[in-house]
Amino acid sequence: MAVGGASAQAGEPVRAGRPVQLRRRLGRADLKAVPEARREVRELLQHWGRPGRSQIAELLTSELVTNALVHTDDEAVLTAVVGPGVLRVEVRDFMACRPHLRAPDADSDTHGRGLLLVQSLADAWGVRPHKVGKSVWFELGPEAA
Repeated sequence: MAVGGASAQAGEPVRAGRPVQLRRRLGRADLKAVPEARREVRELLQHWGRPGRSQIAELLTSELVTNALVHTDDEAVLTAVVGPGVLRVEVRDFMACRPHLRAPDADSDTHGRGLLLVQSLADAWGVRPHKVGKSVWFELGPEAA
């Protein structure tokens, strides 16, 4: 894995001057990547001086990673960047369809809440289209993360 001109093993944050970055390829339908992504974001936040305040960042990261792996038929890429005063997490997939906010189905106890959580807990979030696919991202300031 190469980030900012430096190399690291999967799950190892890289300090390329400033900011601190994490970049990880997520295998197709590899749901083991969800807890690994949470752990890696937690470790990244230690470099930001916020090791005990990562619960929201971990939850939102797991939502984006899960959505990308469950609702697409391809790999995805997780990127997390800690910059001055902000954590930005982005999950890029290679499917053109945009995610939709939807009210959770009363009959479904576990589906349909992910983007609502992102919307309600993130300081900012959105969807950025690419020529192939899209990125879904969120940002947290130091108080939230």
